[in-house]
Amino acid sequence: MAVDELRTKTQREPRRQMNKRPAWFTRDDGITRIECYVLDVSPGGAKIMTDAAIDIRDNFVMAVMPERPKRQSCEVVWRRGRTYGVKFLS
Repeated sequence: MAVDELRTKTQREPRRQMNKRPAWFTRDDGITRIECYVLDVSPGGAKIMTDAAIDIRDNFVMAVMPERPKRQSCEVVWRRGRTYGVKFLS
């Protein structure tokens, strides 16, 4: 059986890079810094995990390396225990 229709390609987000590297996020306008781990990351977001069960707000700022000035604004899109899916904000 032959398929006569042309298949259209759907644009997908680039594959996530799998790693477990330390990162830090801040809350209280940068006063409190909390360590977390980036489990995987893509251009649009990341999956992070914390050691302890803490209250992560819906929006926060994350830094992958504390000595670098680049910070990324994030929004939590899902929560499962101590693991969170975040979307990077522009």
